[in-house]
Amino acid sequence: MELKKDSNAVSIDMLLIVHSEKRRAAQGAHSDRQADPGAPPQRRGGLQGVGNGIRRWQKLERNELHGTQLTVEVHPQDAMPQLLKKFSLAKRTYVQGYSCFQGDKNGNTRPRQPGGKDAHAYPWDRSSLKSMPLDLRQFEKLDTYASQVTVKSGLDVLVSDLLQEAHSDLERVRAIWIWICHHIEYDIEATQEKDRQAFKPTTILQTQKTNCDGYAGLFERMCRIAGVHCMTVPGYSKGFGYQPGQSFSGEFDHAWNAVFLEGRWHLVDSTWGSGLVDSTTSKFTFLYNEFYFLTHPALFIEDHFPDNKNWQLLKPPQSLRQFENNMYHKSEFYNKGMLSAHPQTSIIKTVNGKVTVTIESCAPTLFMFMLNGKQEHGLLSLRKNGMKLDVYPPTVGTHKLQIFAKGNSEIYSSVLEYTLKCHYADIDVRLPAELHQPVGPSWFSEQMGITKPSHPEPVIYTSDGRCSVSFSVEEGISVLASLHGDDGPVTEETQRRYIFQLQWEKRTELKVQLPHAGKFALKIFVKKRQEPGNYVFVFNYLLCCTNSKVNWPVFPESFGNWGQENELLEPLSGVLPANRNVPFKLKLHGVAKALVKGQDTWPLTLNREGYWEGSCSTAGCQEVYVMVLENANHNFYSYILKYKVNAQ
Repeated sequence: MELKKDSNAVSIDMLLIVHSEKRRAAQGAHSDRQADPGAPPQRRGGLQGVGNGIRRWQKLERNELHGTQLTVEVHPQDAMPQLLKKFSLAKRTYVQGYSCFQGDKNGNTRPRQPGGKDAHAYPWDRSSLKSMPLDLRQFEKLDTYASQVTVKSGLDVLVSDLLQEAHSDLERVRAIWIWICHHIEYDIEATQEKDRQAFKPTTILQTQKTNCDGYAGLFERMCRIAGVHCMTVPGYSKGFGYQPGQSFSGEFDHAWNAVFLEGRWHLVDSTWGSGLVDSTTSKFTFLYNEFYFLTHPALFIEDHFPDNKNWQLLKPPQSLRQFENNMYHKSEFYNKGMLSAHPQTSIIKTVNGKVTVTIESCAPTLFMFMLNGKQEHGLLSLRKNGMKLDVYPPTVGTHKLQIFAKGNSEIYSSVLEYTLKCHYADIDVRLPAELHQPVGPSWFSEQMGITKPSHPEPVIYTSDGRCSVSFSVEEGISVLASLHGDDGPVTEETQRRYIFQLQWEKRTELKVQLPHAGKFALKIFVKKRQEPGNYVFVFNYLLCCTNSKVNWPVFPESFGNWGQENELLEPLSGVLPANRNVPFKLKLHGVAKALVKGQDTWPLTLNREGYWEGSCSTAGCQEVYVMVLENANHNFYSYILKYKVNAQ
């Protein structure tokens, strides 16, 4: 029994227990020692603290007490009783260890435990992230309202205020969920100090802080006040501090809730719905996560393992060993539209020094990865609905692989984490440090204006150290390319000199000459000509050459006046021999005259095929330029190509 006082009245909450004569006789002396029925139910065996301050529910044989909840007010003789506002009568069931109110028109007050009607198929059928059909747009007005409700006095008033805009059990649960997720902060200090006061609803309202046990208890209490069936479920979780492949034993480390809506049980976790704890600073940040509201049980089991398998709401239920071994997909994996990933285990062993990971998504998505905190030692190629990643750990041992996805937002979020066990490192597979992601053309390069590539695969093999890559480019798009290698003469100054770019009509060609054998990253950038700003990286190719005799020089340096449809046939080398007559042959559009300038000047003539031809002596000069006169009425020549001359 609970007494509540105000200035004019005393309110008495009591639970009326009605037993048959037979049961009353059987109970005998035990009835005198009956716990106060109006108080919150206590769990036999007590509550035990664990390392992070979470209370554990012992597995108990639950005693059930059936009765009617009655609220009575006592008023002074001269006071006007407000019976319609203060009098309440509702059938309730108290279960030792859990509590919920439940009653139907037939007077049946026994709570229905989860059964076949509540079970969802495992594994996930990809039908929905939720355990019931939901259109989140229907909650927009309610969510806005509930998130702005403030605490005025006690819990009853708070719930009453929240329910002003809720007109069904689903909306009542939603309003309570939204309020808790936007107002209650995870209390790390109370958790570490095992402060039991932080678990009480009155304390939580005052401090607006608690731990997961407090979140679950508050959610259950508020649902109870709102007239919604709710239970608190303890168990193990793959939350803060979880390491892939770890095992679980001993005391439970988490608590969440089950709510009864539209004839079935559903799962929610308001702790994880409210935000996250930074692993480096151990500070909590409010970051609403819709995923943990009425989560599909086949997804909820990935990071929540209840003490009672019935609360998995799955058919068939999973064992603890399966829970430990199954791949942990973070909530962002599904929030970002991922569907599946392979391998399906969190610990992977390399095969011949290599690991391959694939992800399937419901829509085109951008990905990136990090191996031991660096974006190195992997080839990530985008697919229309997912990605493929080949990873080559550089050393024998254990490595941490993280995969991130962008989805519809502008921020990459961690969606998967693997532990790689490498027993053999292939030293021959050394990838350039500048090989960024993604590798190879994809839907993203098409979106950025590059289509119909001559090489659709991400890796290009060349036997003589030369290759030609071409693709169509949308009108108004400029393309820039650069070559990157870890060794040799490719520097920041010359990284674009080993590429000669040609363009005709709507197609761009990149002629590439490698300075030596090895692996190189050919990076492609684009920019809209009419817009300010820098070029944007789109993708790169991996160029591979094993011919140790390869030793190509740089191409000639081109200037801005080198026309889009110009073509260079010779000389292709940007370094000319000294004291030689060097032939020149170019196709130049829209020019009146062309010449080559070294120590002297040599004019080029236009032949019948449309090529400008001629020769130049490199004697006595260090540099040679190709120059053009665009307007015959002017005398100003423009530089379009520059060659260096070898020292004598």
